Amino acid sequence: MDLDAVADELYGLPPAEFTASRDRRAAEAGRSGDRALAKSIRALRRPTLAAWACNLLARQRPEEVELLTALGEGLRQAHRELDGARLRELSRRQRVLVDTLARQAGQLAAEAGQRIGDSPQREVAATLHAVLADPQAAEEWAGGRLVTALASPAGFPAVDSGTVRRLPSAPDRERAPGREATVSELDAARDRRRQREAEERATRARHEARKAEQELHAREGELDRRRDEADEARQALAETERGLEDLEHRLKDARARHRAAAERARQTDRSLEQAEQAAREARRRTGTSTPDDGS
Repeated sequence: MDLDAVADELYGLPPAEFTASRDRRAAEAGRSGDRALAKSIRALRRPTLAAWACNLLARQRPEEVELLTALGEGLRQAHRELDGARLRELSRRQRVLVDTLARQAGQLAAEAGQRIGDSPQREVAATLHAVLADPQAAEEWAGGRLVTALASPAGFPAVDSGTVRRLPSAPDRERAPGREATVSELDAARDRRRQREAEERATRARHEARKAEQELHAREGELDRRRDEADEARQALAETERGLEDLEHRLKDARARHRAAAERARQTDRSLEQAEQAAREARRRTGTSTPDDGS
């Protein structure tokens, strides 16, 4: 474990995770006996949201670091030489590039699980302007360990009048090869960035398509299972209905037999009653007492 490695790790984390991770690393250094390292780790400051987004951009978009650095060099050179045409050309590129990189920083932060608002977004843009104006700021940003956003300068550093070289008029002026190469590098880097963004969009689209296909298969499997369950339920219902119908038929037959038996019992009772009545009449006519008269 060394301070640079720990700092690289910590400043790549979301700000919400910084303090706990820093304290854990400091404790590990302390347990290993390196008290000086533990103290240095504890002294590391948590980055602001804007600084963290700038660090993400520097770490994950190294080509953009190179691109912005080259543009800053070109702007400072044109400023020193009072090259108005060159300044206008590169200033236009500056506005486009800063806006693009600030948006990219916001996208990277969102992909890392932390959206940044308007105020941090403006701080990111201010940092990029500072990088254009100041080589030291550019070096600090490229290291990916900013703690706070850098302040946007009011303008480029003052030019020493003794070092200003007045350029001849446009028809007589010859472009320095190094400055033309800077423009070419800017264009090439811009094209690479666009190509990378297109590839990233294509990769995300393929990923989403795979996820959609997997979800479709899962839904189709679920639908098949539900259909099977519905078929089984309908079959069970049909069997139950057949059993119920059979029970209803048997109940109907039982009720019919019950009615017939009840009718036979009533008829038997009537016949018995009639027979008893006839027997009593016969006994009276013959003067014979009935068995239950007590005579």
